[in-house]
Amino acid sequence: MQSHLLIFYILMFFVAFLYASVGHGGGSGYLALMAMFGMTPFVMHSTALTLDLFVSITSFSLFYKGKYFDVKMFLPLAIASIPMAFLGGLMSIDGTIYKKILGILLLIIVARFIFFRKIEITEPKKASISGSLLIGALIGFASGLIGIGGGIILSPILLLLGWADQKKTAAISALFIFVNALAGLGGLAFKGNIHYNNQIFLYIFISFIGGVTGSYFGALKFRQNILKNILASILFLAAFKLLYTYG
Repeated sequence: MQSHLLIFYILMFFVAFLYASVGHGGGSGYLALMAMFGMTPFVMHSTALTLDLFVSITSFSLFYKGKYFDVKMFLPLAIASIPMAFLGGLMSIDGTIYKKILGILLLIIVARFIFFRKIEITEPKKASISGSLLIGALIGFASGLIGIGGGIILSPILLLLGWADQKKTAAISALFIFVNALAGLGGLAFKGNIHYNNQIFLYIFISFIGGVTGSYFGALKFRQNILKNILASILFLAAFKLLYTYG
């Protein structure tokens, strides 16, 4: 049992490290880990959003100091996403359905890691206000409903649309995750659906240390690509378990 816990803690640090290195909070990674280790959807939902808060704000602070943050691009995304994330947090779904939705989401994220490793943006295009509002609303709702910050979905969209380069995307995604996680937790709290296990403070400590370390070493591209391959494998295994074990 103790060896299983040690593996869980190591993987949690690893998830926080990798996600923070590219401006993400790690919610989808934490959900995958918790699913693999048999935690209940109620605990998974609350815990992933809480850990997202600490990792994303740490990552954002470093990108902000590097002057990569674009507040004009961020605002319409956040304005639309915050109320929708709160609404998503208010909604309760059956545990089996929750795990199926999460499994599909993890497969999408695996595809994101495999097929969108590096998109170069030389001349960013002007972001569409209406497009930003729509994107923010859709991702915000999914964030609150499932228990992620949404950065892992937002970042490839910004890059594919050509609205921002890698660094600016990371800065915007990091704060986007923070406000969505906060709104999602607000929805859960309003419904009285926040549930943690007795190790939540240890989880916060491990993810925070991983987030700080990952944010600092985010420029080590070679190691990052190796880690992405490993993480994609973990997410795929978690998705397989969620889709084919529960029913």
